[in-house]
Amino acid sequence: MQPARQPFYWSIVKLLSLLLGVVLCLAACSPRPKPQPPEFVVPVMAPLRQDVPVVHEWVGLTAGLVNAEIRAQVSGYLVSQDYVDGSPVKKGDRLFQIDPRPFKAAYDQAQGDLDKATAALIRDEANAKRAVDLLKKNVISREQYDDEVQAFESSKAAVAAAQANVEQARLNLEFTSITAPVDGLAGIAAAQVGNLIGPQSGVLTSVTMVDPIKVKFFLSENEYLKYIQPYFGDPESIARMSKRGGLGLQIVLSDSTIYPHPGRLLAINNQVTQNTGSLQIEAEFPNPGSLLRTGQFARVRGVTSWKKDALLVPQRAINDLQGKAQIAVIGQDGKVDLRIVETGPTYASMQVVSNGLSPGESVVVEGMQKLREGMVVKTQPWKIPEGFAEDPTLPAPVRPEDENFDRLPPKAALEGAPVPAAPVAPEPSPAAQPSPAAEPAASPAAPAN
Repeated sequence: MQPARQPFYWSIVKLLSLLLGVVLCLAACSPRPKPQPPEFVVPVMAPLRQDVPVVHEWVGLTAGLVNAEIRAQVSGYLVSQDYVDGSPVKKGDRLFQIDPRPFKAAYDQAQGDLDKATAALIRDEANAKRAVDLLKKNVISREQYDDEVQAFESSKAAVAAAQANVEQARLNLEFTSITAPVDGLAGIAAAQVGNLIGPQSGVLTSVTMVDPIKVKFFLSENEYLKYIQPYFGDPESIARMSKRGGLGLQIVLSDSTIYPHPGRLLAINNQVTQNTGSLQIEAEFPNPGSLLRTGQFARVRGVTSWKKDALLVPQRAINDLQGKAQIAVIGQDGKVDLRIVETGPTYASMQVVSNGLSPGESVVVEGMQKLREGMVVKTQPWKIPEGFAEDPTLPAPVRPEDENFDRLPPKAALEGAPVPAAPVAPEPSPAAQPSPAAEPAASPAAPAN
């Protein structure tokens, strides 16, 4: 009985194997679903619309408002240096002292000569007065009278010459004390105590007025023409503009530090340099504490004009395509439109698009390198970071009410210099001076019978 059951068992196994093979074949032959690509989401924003300043930048050097070279005006031995090298000094502060003793002796001698001449003048004045009366009484001759008058006139001339000698001696004595002509920073002395110095010794030191400080730079002829074009219709308005500061200016120092004090346009040179086609410009900046020194490198930035209602997009949204600016715009249907646009000046982290973009369009901010023309994408709004579209470091044009820009030139060094009173000989009174009208009455008359 056992051998009769084996064929039935193996038939069941074969049937199950056949059914399993059919199932596997059907499963292998059924169509598989295609994998769906992930949705591509790009951040977009509409272009900003606002007024944008047009900023230009020039290379300049700082210079003192006044650079006074200090020289000796008289010869003598240097007995003291009365300032610290590189320190600030005030107008009138003594910088050097030349030995004053020889000049004091010369002054005293000149003063004595003046006193002597004054005494001779007083004597000759009295003789002239007496000669007038004696001539009227026919006591002296006309010749003697003329001698007395000439002696009086000679004494007056001698007093005038003695006064001039006293003044020259006083000036020489004053020149032994070498003082600062203006407020500023004194340089390192080139002479030492004990040296014999004089007018031929060269520059002893310098005093530079650095508050305010000037910055010199060059403006191209084309930039100058753009600057003056708005004033062609009203030339006098440029003078009013210049008085209130002109361009709002700032300087960026050599380490890229932005100097915190804004400046103003000070002067434009009167001619264009022929070999460079540029104009020298001077700007003025406050310099409290004299922190800036002359000869420093500085980049001068100025707002030359404003673009009204400009369209701005983030700079990262613009792709440089072989020297042309390209942006990606997403249409209403979600399709990508790659465009070549014209760009203008930059402002903060934004770029002005002057042509090729309309207000309200959706501009791709990031990831445009992965996009292709006509590609369908999904969008999400891009949030502008705080301060992304602002640049508070840019200089603003100065308004007249902001500051009083009336600037007077520095006072002359010798203005208000003290002049000690010199002795002056007394002038003869009009009655004591022989006059031509009195001569006929005082002339000898024929004796009466």
